[in-house]
Amino acid sequence: MKIAIAKEIDAAEPRVAATPDTVKKFKSLGIDVAIEPGAGIKSGLLDADYQAMGATVSADAVKDADIVIKVKRPEPSELATYKKGALVIAIMDPYGNDAALKAMADAGVSAFAMELMPRITRAQVMDVLSSQANLAGYRAVIESAEAFGRAFPMMMTAAGTVPAAKVFVMGVGVAGLQAIATARRLGAVVTATDVRPAVKEQVESLGAKFIAVEDEEFKQAETAGGYAKEMSKEYQAKQAALTAEHIKKQDIVITTALIPGRPAPKLVSADMVKSMKPGSVLVDLAVERGGNVEGVKSGEIAEVDGVKIVGFPNLAGKVAASASNLYAKNLQAFIETLIDKESKSLAVKWDDELVKATALTKDGSVIHPNFQPKA
Repeated sequence: MKIAIAKEIDAAEPRVAATPDTVKKFKSLGIDVAIEPGAGIKSGLLDADYQAMGATVSADAVKDADIVIKVKRPEPSELATYKKGALVIAIMDPYGNDAALKAMADAGVSAFAMELMPRITRAQVMDVLSSQANLAGYRAVIESAEAFGRAFPMMMTAAGTVPAAKVFVMGVGVAGLQAIATARRLGAVVTATDVRPAVKEQVESLGAKFIAVEDEEFKQAETAGGYAKEMSKEYQAKQAALTAEHIKKQDIVITTALIPGRPAPKLVSADMVKSMKPGSVLVDLAVERGGNVEGVKSGEIAEVDGVKIVGFPNLAGKVAASASNLYAKNLQAFIETLIDKESKSLAVKWDDELVKATALTKDGSVIHPNFQPKA
């Protein structure tokens, strides 16, 4: 049995799907591992590091591989080199990408989307969304500090006092919680908001103040899976009014709100941006889904009347070594559920809840119920 680690063909993607440590784990299970040359270099990992753990470095690494692991979904040019029937595991971004799913089905591979992993206890170690969002939240604060041009902590000096920066985090999932924690560590005064009542206690436990319209609808605003529900127009209007007043007084706003399968909700209007003081900064973590901030531009720092809107995609990739390390462990944990350790061969349990949640294609068809081609 052979696992191949593919090099990302997207020049903007610095992460890699395996580390020497996970290669060592695969080898200990009796699995052959091959890696394409230079796959880990942008994460600070040399080919020699992989070879030292028993991997073969080869331009033909994916040829005849039973499992191909990547960071991003393979392009058609890559699929042409994969063995029919191979498992391809990556962050697939399946929503709205029907043509890409069909291409994988037509190539005869079994594709698995790591970001669809169910949020259950046994899958926590495989939770890619959490591992990468945690780093994105951290990096969002670093980017905001870079763009801000002032100090974060309060500093009392003989020449006068530097006030603490005021940071407002919108959306308190994994990324938001890490953004709060990081901003607090840097000495900022932090407030946060979310439509899910359960996070209020988490926000306050990190030393931040929770801001929300806490009415009856707010108390019911969470799905069974722990995601935010889409709120009524009436609630959105009340929350927007509260938010607008609060944003005027903030130095930095970090937005993290995403709803699976939907465009990112607009949280910060152009008027709200204009109400902020010159020199203020907004960092939009949802830019890849259209953004939470009106006027955000992907890959750029837009400026409106002296207010900067940071729209860098893939913030986890800006800490590539850490992100690759966590992602590789997510993948390794999942792959171990797909193999028979005695026979050292593939043994996918297609009725397993992890497989049913993540499998997109099999035997030439798109099999995931959420992405079936419409009649």
